[in-house]
Amino acid sequence: MTTQPISNEVALRIALASKVLPDVSVRDLIEALQVNLNEDLTEESLSKLTVTQLKRSFGNIYEVDSEWEGEDADNSDIAAFKEAVRILWGETGYCDRELPIKPYQEGDMPNSIRIAVASNTGEQLDGHFGSCHRYLIYQLSADEIRLIDVRSAIDADFAEDKNRFRVNLIRDCPVLYVVSIGGPAAAKVIQAYIYPMKIEQGGAIREILADLQKAIATSPPPWLAKILGVSADKRVKNYKAVG
Repeated sequence: MTTQPISNEVALRIALASKVLPDVSVRDLIEALQVNLNEDLTEESLSKLTVTQLKRSFGNIYEVDSEWEGEDADNSDIAAFKEAVRILWGETGYCDRELPIKPYQEGDMPNSIRIAVASNTGEQLDGHFGSCHRYLIYQLSADEIRLIDVRSAIDADFAEDKNRFRVNLIRDCPVLYVVSIGGPAAAKVIQAYIYPMKIEQGGAIREILADLQKAIATSPPPWLAKILGVSADKRVKNYKAVG
């Protein structure tokens, strides 16, 4: 059971999540989370919750047959679980933070590249490749950083190969920013011709991308020059390493 009071933020998320789960009270949901997360209910612990964990929570608490038990939930049940998890993460309903997504068509930004960012909150680089809630998709040129899409990774929890599912989500992005990534996942990312950039400390992604933007404008490293389509004979010649 929790050893400290639940914050107002967490309490509100739980109350809202319980409303999308049929016949589940706030108390039922709190008990399920306490038993199966095995830690205090905080924004951080809720951010690590998966749909599968939430389903198991109710399977563990209710031993009698129930529409919520085991893997027998129908499609409408799955949709409810997904929505509840998004609310518990803080991503929907009252807590939606509008992200500045702008339309993009091919050719809008000449000499630009597409970048995926593992993220859990706002425009932050704060996600592990294999567990982040979503990927922010940016189009980046020497003079513009444009957020063009946000792709939820919640369905990865149901995929036979979770890493492959995530790779397919961002296959059109030749560059990926993460705070961490495991070896097998990194291999699949690289096999998809996606260049992983690990920034362990994370941070505001627009500030991080500004450094890459500067490299595009001045002298991109060979790997970036290749993505930008710079011919092989010019890649090293134009590159100046910054010490």
